Amino acid sequence: MVNKEWQRVGADIFWGEVAPCDHVLQIYETDAAFLDALAGFVGGGINAGECVIVIATAAHLKSLEDRLTRYGIHVSALIADDRYLPFDADETLSKFMVGGWPDEMLFMQTISSVVSKGTSKQRNVRAFGEMVALLWARGFNGATVALEHLWNKFCVKNKLSLFCAYPKIGFTQNMEESMKDICHCHSKLIHGSEKQLTEVVYAEVYR
Repeated sequence: MVNKEWQRVGADIFWGEVAPCDHVLQIYETDAAFLDALAGFVGGGINAGECVIVIATAAHLKSLEDRLTRYGIHVSALIADDRYLPFDADETLSKFMVGGWPDEMLFMQTISSVVSKGTSKQRNVRAFGEMVALLWARGFNGATVALEHLWNKFCVKNKLSLFCAYPKIGFTQNMEESMKDICHCHSKLIHGSEKQLTEVVYAEVYR
């Protein structure tokens, strides 16, 4: 169930205070809205001295890097210092999907390997994952929810904060009804448009 009392907070404050084990969901209408939120998530982690892992499509990784560069962030230096770790979503998915379903052991091995690189210098880690959105867009709804639950297991065990995002266009039914199972996997839900660049509008999600 989603709390209907939506709150508005500054994006810098919101992303800067993402807590360990927080699992944040964004429902976005345009790539611009999504990429602005993702850039805020990455920037908040970098400013906090964390390692930020981004598992996204090649196109979104490129667009994100362009945004970060425009903000004066030296992406190549962050990658060299293991403070920003970009990974291709399809390639990462291929390492643990078996017969159209996420294999728990392979998932834990794959993500543990990714996260261990980020924690090698005793940094906190936050991650963004677009793999669930890819599965949902391809019609693997059950596998999507299963993957969300695997992420939750991993986040709790490893005190990892996680951000994921789905395009609103992918939900053809009543949005709240079709998102029910996915919303229950998250602790915060963001909803807004690219017109709200300086604030994050969110609701607490009660599992």
